[in-house]
Amino acid sequence: MRTGPPAEWATGPRSSADPVMPVKHQLFCAAVLAVAAAVAHATDVGVSVSVSQPGVYGRIDIGHTPPPVIYPQPVIIVQPVHAVPQPVYMRVPPGHAKNWAKHCHKYNACSTPVYFVKDEPHHPHKPKPHHHHDHRGPGKGHGHH
Repeated sequence: MRTGPPAEWATGPRSSADPVMPVKHQLFCAAVLAVAAAVAHATDVGVSVSVSQPGVYGRIDIGHTPPPVIYPQPVIIVQPVHAVPQPVYMRVPPGHAKNWAKHCHKYNACSTPVYFVKDEPHHPHKPKPHHHHDHRGPGKGHGHH
């Protein structure tokens, strides 16, 4: 009776000329190649972000097309000691852009050039959601008793 591992578990020593590669090694190599390809491809990808939800404020990371801004030049409150950082785009509540010196610390952006993104106007031609009112009065199956 045999007491060791099954015979198929024993692969024995492989020579450098052996073309068979263990499956785990193949999967690992495939995963490394896939990650490397994704990283190399990601450098060519531009991402466009649109933040139009009311009450969502802060820094906006954009791709190739900058959003419309309030002021044509970036606003900077505190001149940095070293090199000036790249400008950022921010959507802020009404009044924060005009009084940026008062509010910049909330966004950790007093020494960063900031472009303030314009709020998108509400579209009056878009229908507002309706609440269905049942004017048929009380009756069977209308939820009233």
